[in-house]
Amino acid sequence: MGRVLVVDDEEGIREYLTEALEGGGHEVIHAHDGIDALDQLAKHAVEVMLTDLKMPRLDGLGLVERVRGEYPEIEIIMLTAHGTVGGAVTAMKLGVFDFLCKPPESPSELRLVVDRAVERHRLRAMQEAAVAPMPELGYGSKAMAAVEHALRKVAPTAATVLLVGESGTGKELAAQAIHRWSGRTGPWVAVNCAALSEALLESELFGHERGAFTGANARRRGKIELAAGGTFFLDEVGELRPDLQAKLLRVLQERTFERVGGNQTVRADVRWVAATNRDLGAMMSAGSFREDLYHRLSVFPVELPPLRARTEDIVPLASRLLSRIAATLGRPPLTLTDDAAQALAAAAWRGNVRELANVLERAAILADGDQIGT
Repeated sequence: MGRVLVVDDEEGIREYLTEALEGGGHEVIHAHDGIDALDQLAKHAVEVMLTDLKMPRLDGLGLVERVRGEYPEIEIIMLTAHGTVGGAVTAMKLGVFDFLCKPPESPSELRLVVDRAVERHRLRAMQEAAVAPMPELGYGSKAMAAVEHALRKVAPTAATVLLVGESGTGKELAAQAIHRWSGRTGPWVAVNCAALSEALLESELFGHERGAFTGANARRRGKIELAAGGTFFLDEVGELRPDLQAKLLRVLQERTFERVGGNQTVRADVRWVAATNRDLGAMMSAGSFREDLYHRLSVFPVELPPLRARTEDIVPLASRLLSRIAATLGRPPLTLTDDAAQALAAAAWRGNVRELANVLERAAILADGDQIGT
């Protein structure tokens, strides 16, 4: 199903909405007001936002205005006990998908509206993805044209894809492009294997049953289960410890798994995409990465070239990034002088696109005028 952001300043309402939506298979993220919601949206990609109208700090209409400007792809449902004709009309003019009084008449009514919003989000995304280029990756270079061609070919299939390349080359963006072009209607779910502790990673992937360990007060579905019908992205897969490598191998082979502390078999109905900046071949030789897992993951390997190998992309990419950075900083559009463009094109960019973005952001902050020079 989908990922939903629930925004309400009443804890009891948040709990009610969460229980109803999770009962329908949705993943739920919480926020207690509009400011908190914007913080959550900066951290998580969501398909639907369900928000109250009357809230402290930033109310529902103010939040909708911000989200419509910054995250136009998100479907919004307005939920309020203070419903008025004027509020509903204003919300609809701002592009709200639907308007419900709270509390909803029943969990099934709520789920029906949210299900429709998720479906609309995905249909729009599929329509846009059919012709959309890979964002911030391909700008006409032969190297990236070859990568995009390969990804478009493999996207509609069920083949597992392994994306390899240096840090900052855009592996996650490429994985997202595969998901958009795949035609799958389920969600995009990502896990960074390097960002989670060993104790948390297994529960994060497979979920857990109540009582499986201290603090497991209720059954929790893992991210593989939440990605049903969609794409599961394993970032930094080379960081998986050996015992989890064995469990992941079993999931890839049998398409089933068990939650931590449980014995119920759960079907893994997902499309797998993995990424790494490590040399898995060397790791196999050293005995730190399973050869059988490597072959399961690399059914369709794709290497993303470093930025220095596609210099013709640097200046167009820098201009795109600079426009986004200027908007984020709330300042007029910024442009590059000819000298600055030449300097960027000649740099080595060992950190690739990530390093380029960091340099441009610092330059934008320091710039006094509307141009960035050397």
